[in-house]
Amino acid sequence: MTLPSTDQSTPLLGGLSPDQFMRRHWQRKPLLIRQALPAWRSPVTPAALRRLARNDEVESRLVWREQDEWRMANGPFLPPARKLFRASPSRRGTHEEPLVRLPPATQSDWTLLVQGVDLFDERIAALRDRFRFIPDARLDDAMISLASQGGGVGPHFDSYDVFLLQARGRRRWRVSQQRDLDLLPDLPLKVLANFTPEAEYVLEPGDMLYLPPHVAHDGVAETDDCMTISIGFRSPSQAELARLVLDLAAERLLDDEMAGKRAGHYRDPGQPATLTPAALPERLCQAARDEVARLRFDDALIADALGRWLSEPKAGVVFDGPETDIDLIDDWPSGITLVLDSRTRMLYRGKRGYINGEILGPVMTADLCRLADERRLVCAARPPSAGVRELLQDWLEGGWLHAAANPTG
Repeated sequence: MTLPSTDQSTPLLGGLSPDQFMRRHWQRKPLLIRQALPAWRSPVTPAALRRLARNDEVESRLVWREQDEWRMANGPFLPPARKLFRASPSRRGTHEEPLVRLPPATQSDWTLLVQGVDLFDERIAALRDRFRFIPDARLDDAMISLASQGGGVGPHFDSYDVFLLQARGRRRWRVSQQRDLDLLPDLPLKVLANFTPEAEYVLEPGDMLYLPPHVAHDGVAETDDCMTISIGFRSPSQAELARLVLDLAAERLLDDEMAGKRAGHYRDPGQPATLTPAALPERLCQAARDEVARLRFDDALIADALGRWLSEPKAGVVFDGPETDIDLIDDWPSGITLVLDSRTRMLYRGKRGYINGEILGPVMTADLCRLADERRLVCAARPPSAGVRELLQDWLEGGWLHAAANPTG
């Protein structure tokens, strides 16, 4: 599989090419796209989404209004109630806290949010992959919201880019690029204190709305079983990026110290007696300055810090073992295709590679880069190097990689 060209127009982006979309709209301004996916319906049904929300490995939330107040509960949830749903906010933190039942489909004004559906459904993962003209390092997940008529989460803003694809029913979106982003206090979710909509759209199945970070929006379901798929792209803060690099630098300092590559503890022979014992010794401060100055914040350290974090799988992800016993080391099979598991995250920068939170180091060959970019690798007659085959074998046995029949083999 080769990635589509970025200069060809596509209905997914309203007739724009990925190049045009990224120049004109990405991180700049919203875009309404009618029939981004014509005649498309979600492969995940409302019943299937409710079942996912009952799984304790799935992150889910329920939002509703009760006596004109916003309420929120965290999953997993019990099966839907048969009568009117009422509950206090509940977070499952201890065994004493009860689980909340999902509301009946006929009750109005509730929304169920299920994160990371692409990790549990290959068809949603395939939908997510339609947006790979955006770097994988920015991808968060595909969330699905299920709402009854009137359901929503209030006017709010996100700190990430999001594509809102209508999957079932209708949802009315009101959007504003207002600068006032103050929130109502003391609520279990973020709701804007003052929301002044500037545009309004009703989305039918197949329609999509792109919103950059910090664009205020409010979506309200106009039908029961209203489903919206949110393909989100995280935007780390500058402080978060710096912390990642500093954390890895600190880890490597400790590793070097344990390996005897750096001096051990601070020493101060000749320290004079003092009449100001509470004052920090200048010698101690200088020792700290000298050690920090020896750190090398080079490209390799920065790439390793970001690559490790951005390739880390979502919390709770568990990979299944191999379905077949295939030897990629001693008996290279030229009739198969190796395919990354939909939950596997693989990135690279130059020769340095990263997969599922592991730093591979400078091992990336053309074959491994192709696997990362295309998420599959056709096993050719000429096998890659022994080192690459060993990596692929480890990933295959760990469930990070799967073998499929080669349609051209």
